[in-house]
Amino acid sequence: MEAAMGATTGPIRVVVAKPGLDGHDRGAKVIARALRDAGMEVIYTGLHQTPEQIVDTAIQEDADAIGLSILSGAHMTLFAKVIELLKERDAEDIKVFGGGIIPEEDIPPLKSLGVAEIFTPGATTGAIVEWVRGNVAQSA
Repeated sequence: MEAAMGATTGPIRVVVAKPGLDGHDRGAKVIARALRDAGMEVIYTGLHQTPEQIVDTAIQEDADAIGLSILSGAHMTLFAKVIELLKERDAEDIKVFGGGIIPEEDIPPLKSLGVAEIFTPGATTGAIVEWVRGNVAQSA
């Protein structure tokens, strides 16, 4: 059954990804489970993904959002590359948010690149779930 224009169908779909060489994925797994428990469809890509792999996955899976977890310090480069690839692929409707070890002073430049939200250590899973619910539109 087709939805009317502007209506939402199905759960929010989120790709949770670990770009780069960072080998710690406990936080990403916790977020993936929290989003899933909140009724969202979550595609967890696993460790050591390139920005290209992440964007490919998001487009193939018809994702509404990409959640990046970065602890390696390469957040400026990796977020910028994901945003750039989404623009190149005409997929700017996929919202990008992230978290990890990201200095406060890097958050405004990341947001100016097009990152929708950044969650730093101490953010609760509840706050992240609520942000996704309130800020990520479901694909019609």
